[in-house]
Amino acid sequence: MKMAADVMIVLVALEHLWFLVLEMFLWTRPAGLKTFHMTAEKAKETAALAANQGLYNGFLAAGLVLGLFVDHGFVLKIFFLSCVVVAGIFGAATVSRRILLVQALPAAIALVLVHLR
Repeated sequence: MKMAADVMIVLVALEHLWFLVLEMFLWTRPAGLKTFHMTAEKAKETAALAANQGLYNGFLAAGLVLGLFVDHGFVLKIFFLSCVVVAGIFGAATVSRRILLVQALPAAIALVLVHLR
């Protein structure tokens, strides 16, 4: 069960690293525009906000990876996965329900697996 939990944590961390790349570096490029269904003008206006959001996603990924490699990483895993779930629920409520499936659900599955290990 530990292996399944760790694999899910790696997947969630990789997902958040991808969010970092999208939000910090690709926001105003075709990949970012398509992903977030925005016009180039809107993306340009919101680029600084997106970069800030991307940085926070990077911190979530770093915390999850750190939880895999330190003694007593259980607490870090629980904390950062819980942060991802809460952020996903908030995003689903305020931006798009799709965020619940893309962000919150994988983290919730990982959270359950961490508890079951």
